[in-house]
Amino acid sequence: MNKRPPYKNIELVLNDFNISDFESAALEIFRFQYYENEIYKAFVHALKINPDEISRITEIPFLPIQFFKSHIIKTSDFVPEAIFESSGTTQSINSRHFIKNNSIYKNSFLKAFELFYGNPAEWCIIGLLPSYLERNNSSLVVMVNELIRQSNHPDSGFYLFEQDKLNSTLQNLEQKQQKTLLIGVTFALLDFAEKHPLPLQHTVIMETGGMKGRRQELTRDEVQQVLKKAFLTDKIHSEYGMTELLSQAYSKGDGLFSCPPWMKVLMRDEDDPMNVNFPEQSVLTGTVNIIDLANIYSCSFIATEDAGRLYPNGSFEILGRIDYSDIRGCSLLAL
Repeated sequence: MNKRPPYKNIELVLNDFNISDFESAALEIFRFQYYENEIYKAFVHALKINPDEISRITEIPFLPIQFFKSHIIKTSDFVPEAIFESSGTTQSINSRHFIKNNSIYKNSFLKAFELFYGNPAEWCIIGLLPSYLERNNSSLVVMVNELIRQSNHPDSGFYLFEQDKLNSTLQNLEQKQQKTLLIGVTFALLDFAEKHPLPLQHTVIMETGGMKGRRQELTRDEVQQVLKKAFLTDKIHSEYGMTELLSQAYSKGDGLFSCPPWMKVLMRDEDDPMNVNFPEQSVLTGTVNIIDLANIYSCSFIATEDAGRLYPNGSFEILGRIDYSDIRGCSLLAL
């Protein structure tokens, strides 16, 4: 790649995420990031990969997610409008995600929410995110805050440790049969479930992960069983997102996550991280790689530390952490 190619799809992705050919758009963004992101370019060179030979998304080099802890990952030179930071623990080094345009993130999470759940204005949206509200620069708080604003419901809002008030609010909403989303960090949902079990028939409960040393670690299945029993519901929804991404996948209660059209999960072999695949017929088990086209100005190709199972239709499960990874505060220890 001695000469920068023209970029035809970048503005299309930025404007409306209307991706008709995912692979073509991903390859174009790879080339854009190779030229405009010095850290990513150095990473590609260190692997002795010739960018001109990359013709499929499974051949694209995926940047280890740990780089967001040790380097400034930016594509092109810009002054960030925001810097999102992972929660972590007091002993850990947090990831930082430098955001060129807040509007890109907003467009991504709003379009994804509408795709999976419809218009936010149809919902009362309640955020139970105490650990995230206690600090600055949380991408999750930014997302939920905007959903709350767009819901425009008088009972929408954040709750810190106001469990009695939350209990009475949910009871009132249930009586009105108001469609409600209760989105919460896992330890806070478990705390609330212990003190205020109540039947929630018109409320979607969505856990975002996050024990952060607040409680005994549980598998995702154990968490969901506790919440199902407390709230007399047969489904607990989940959100799969992270500081290093600008897109989210959602599970509607079956443990299987689905991505919006501008996000895709692939699997890499833990013993050979360059062996990346997408299942055509059989199910793949390995370590999760993510392509997030919304990450145009950071890196769209992320090698995570999550073990997973990927199905031919693109849905996936998170099975836990690979053994050598750091434990991020925003995720469950699922194994």
